[in-house]
Amino acid sequence: MTRLHDLPLGELQFYATAPYPCSYLPGREARSQVVTPGYLITTALYGTLIDAGFRRSGVFTYRPHCDRCRACIPVRIPVDQFKPSRTQRRAQHHHQQLTTHFLPLQFVAEHYELYCRYQLSRHSETDLEENSLEQYHHFLLQSPVKTHLVEFRENGVLRMVSIIDVLKEGLSSVYTFFEPGLPGTSYGIYNILWQIEHCKERGLPWLYLGYWIKNSQKMNYKIEFQPMHGFIDHQWCVLPKPQPEQTS
Repeated sequence: MTRLHDLPLGELQFYATAPYPCSYLPGREARSQVVTPGYLITTALYGTLIDAGFRRSGVFTYRPHCDRCRACIPVRIPVDQFKPSRTQRRAQHHHQQLTTHFLPLQFVAEHYELYCRYQLSRHSETDLEENSLEQYHHFLLQSPVKTHLVEFRENGVLRMVSIIDVLKEGLSSVYTFFEPGLPGTSYGIYNILWQIEHCKERGLPWLYLGYWIKNSQKMNYKIEFQPMHGFIDHQWCVLPKPQPEQTS
């Protein structure tokens, strides 16, 4: 069990943001608990924070802190216990021709163009106008911890980019974007399977996948990776896969 008073806090402070519209549950407001100052967060300390349910976006480390909602559940996969489903095995086989290349965090125009195509396809409401390049830098290319940018190519053609944090006890999946609209592809599923295998190669026990919300369709894919652990009431526990609702 990891609580805030167990952390090597030093001069860290925690504050709650003002309410803002929830990105996942329409009609609801969200708040976050943010860790400051960001420059004190090292890879080691961030590993402790992520084990207490925190996550980062760029240089900001936060966790949900909503007034009347606990829908966001931090989740992680115990990689040695993971067993792929038939669908996941098909995705792994279908995309086995992808080659991976590790890069330091840096701006690559080809990556940004793919990111814009992905955002327009998946999140048409996202503002990709004046500040989009600046947002891309802040969101994905700034990190206070050890981070890799991984590109996936098929016969030399860029298909997917993934940003992962490398921590003492696991990998944290920060963000992944891929070529949208190609029929018969399962890049997102394949990427998580690749990250699980990369954890095993590094001897790391956990893959952290951020937050899961039961009633958010955008997050349904996460719970398909079993077994899954969730951070509930200050401790990690097995998170069963929800059963389909019975219709009368």
